[in-house]
Amino acid sequence: MHELILLRHAEAQPASSGGDDRGRRLSGRGEQEARAAGKWLASHGVKPDRVLCSPSERTVNTASLALASMKHAPEPVLAEDIYEATPGELLALLDQHGDAGTVILVGHNPGIERLVALLVEGRSDEFRGMPPAGLAVLHLNGSLEPGNARLDAFWSP
Repeated sequence: MHELILLRHAEAQPASSGGDDRGRRLSGRGEQEARAAGKWLASHGVKPDRVLCSPSERTVNTASLALASMKHAPEPVLAEDIYEATPGELLALLDQHGDAGTVILVGHNPGIERLVALLVEGRSDEFRGMPPAGLAVLHLNGSLEPGNARLDAFWSP
């Protein structure tokens, strides 16, 4: 893998009292944010080889709306490991997909924002935040290890 794109799910509706967090849907604004993220990716010529996505409703919808803007985007691979994942767990998952040149991972905070910090800064305790539908485009300088990535772009709607 030489390029990793981390996409946080777009704005979701609040959880209902006692409701299942995994079933939260995107808000109307969130749908617009996800489409905007896809347009940004397409306008920058991103051609993912693989898309890994948390199985929650809001991440699946974010991926679907974002990928609709790209030509020949692969179908997302749902990965239970992404939901509530630590940066270490996300790294372990990504290690299994090292054969892909460009990977998009659609997930949640705090795992996504901490993974950006870990890969770029070498530590995950200092992170700057990742807004809904925010994108971080990382270029990997060799192996997928802490401090071994360069942040090429950061975008948020």
